[in-house]
Amino acid sequence: MTRVFLASRNTKKLAEVRRILGVSLPDVHVLGTDDVTPYDEPAETEATFEGNSLLKARAGVVATGLPSLADDSGICIDALGGMPGVLSARWAGLAKDDTANNELVLAQLSGTPEERRGAEFRCALALCLPSGREHVEYGVLRGRVLTEMRGTNGFGYDVIFAPDGDTRSSAELTDDEKDAISHRGQALRAMAPVVADWLPG
Repeated sequence: MTRVFLASRNTKKLAEVRRILGVSLPDVHVLGTDDVTPYDEPAETEATFEGNSLLKARAGVVATGLPSLADDSGICIDALGGMPGVLSARWAGLAKDDTANNELVLAQLSGTPEERRGAEFRCALALCLPSGREHVEYGVLRGRVLTEMRGTNGFGYDVIFAPDGDTRSSAELTDDEKDAISHRGQALRAMAPVVADWLPG
């Protein structure tokens, strides 16, 4: 079985990546940070999702010696000029508190009419190999910000985001429904043939 490292401490994201990649790459085993020797993870200092994903994947390769995946993703809200963007995980501070982040966004959009609550989830997914080869794929899910938190599935801003064409929040979708349309799902499906082509079977 081929081992690939996912440079993320988010256990829900790890489960999502394993689930989506497992559909087309059942022989690839995705390891998380709890499966490897602890290492100093880089601060996400880049100005773009792509830059941060490459930063994390490169550090993962150096630390583990394994092909490494890393994504940087977030919500970009029209009424906030595309923010939080790369600051999504720490929008309300440095603690990466999902509830605080969502509460802040809802407060910032208080009184904003529905037609001006457009937003999108964006993802940049990087694959870095010990050989130095690198590849990045992308995904975008368009939708809108709700006026309250709804649902218990998912993580991050899922509870306040409704995909276009659906009245439910992303946190009210089943795993299969979310995987089929999500920004990360799009990027992972695009990355799967690259993983299959670059890594030994």
